[in-house]
Amino acid sequence: MATVDSSSTAPLLGGPPSTRRRRTAGKATSAQTLGNIVVSIVGTGVLGLPYAFRVAGWLAGSLGVAVAGVSTYFCMLLLIQCRDGLEGHDDEETGDATHIQSYGDLGAKAFGTTGRYLTEFLVLISQAGGSVAYLVFIGQNLSSLFTNTSRSIIPPSIFIFLLLLPLELALSFIRSLSSIAPFSAFADACNVLAMAIVIKEDFQLFDRFSLERGAFNGTWGLPFAGGVAVFCFEGFSMTLALEASMADRRKFRWVLLLAFITITLVYISFGIFGYLAYGDETKDIITLNLPNDWSAITVKVGLCVALAFTFPIMMHPIYEIVEMKLTSIRWFQKVRCNAYGERLSLQGARMLVLLIVAIIASSIPGFGAFISLVGSTLCALLSFVLPATFHLLLMGSNLKLWQRAVDYLILLVGLAFAGYGTYDALSDHITGS
Repeated sequence: MATVDSSSTAPLLGGPPSTRRRRTAGKATSAQTLGNIVVSIVGTGVLGLPYAFRVAGWLAGSLGVAVAGVSTYFCMLLLIQCRDGLEGHDDEETGDATHIQSYGDLGAKAFGTTGRYLTEFLVLISQAGGSVAYLVFIGQNLSSLFTNTSRSIIPPSIFIFLLLLPLELALSFIRSLSSIAPFSAFADACNVLAMAIVIKEDFQLFDRFSLERGAFNGTWGLPFAGGVAVFCFEGFSMTLALEASMADRRKFRWVLLLAFITITLVYISFGIFGYLAYGDETKDIITLNLPNDWSAITVKVGLCVALAFTFPIMMHPIYEIVEMKLTSIRWFQKVRCNAYGERLSLQGARMLVLLIVAIIASSIPGFGAFISLVGSTLCALLSFVLPATFHLLLMGSNLKLWQRAVDYLILLVGLAFAGYGTYDALSDHITGS
């Protein structure tokens, strides 16, 4: 009798739809949801926006951020329309009512098991890209504290391997994230404080402001800035969960719109001020332009400490997927001796994953180029290509001609952006130009 390998049927994230609980009404108010949206979107990528404006120009960068914000907002609404259109209808295979709880559920509805794996694999790799960006960001900021005539005397890779890796290896033993979660709020507070100090420094350099710095620095810089902007609007996979968490889901679209308008205006203002103040001297992490006085050092150290303790939260979904796939593989089930041996093996897998992430992070020469690459590829596919594709396939019979045209436009532009943005980031900026 043939046996079935469970690894071939188990989804990457969570159990199969038939085993999940029915979605219950949320309890979050509009204000709470607004805060959750901001926290899920705003991250360290915002500190790379002034450099993106330097590459593209202040006007081109502003347009890029605005287009990325509008497009991401619209595509989030496409996901909600897909779920609203599917829920309540009986599943053709099981006869049960359809309940969509995650991005992967929509992928499964559109393309079956392959769609679920593809969607959740992209979410996983995107999460890994964000984790690498954390290490690069921390390493470069710590390195900037030890300078000699404007040059760092300790490379970021030293901090990644000798300081961050041992710390994260120790934190990987923590299975419950409840004790680490407060550092996430601390990291967000440090992000806001860093932006405030940068803007303060910008206004102190007001006499250096010049609109002649370059409004449009050439067509080739636009995809780079677009990639950074898309990365800064990451958090797309949380759309359905955020909408479901509201007590009055009808208000979600307006709450989401308010959040995106606010975030977009803050992003544009921050990018413009940073670039106009430092011009061609703008670095790929704007905090590296700050003088090493007590306030700047405090912000840098605070950011690094908060992100170092938030890093396990970024890695947690990756750990879960790796461990779930390992425990479902038959040879792993045979080689494990007992519960202790299983825990030891799974911990070893976590440590191996951490080592791989650290090696990748140490080989990244530029934070700005890396987040542009992630934004141009993974984030663009998750934010534009998949939502438009799902909307066409799942809602096609109910769509008007103009809606189909818009979906096809987003799909084609998203693919073109992903392709060209990847080429631009790899050919021009990964090499350090």
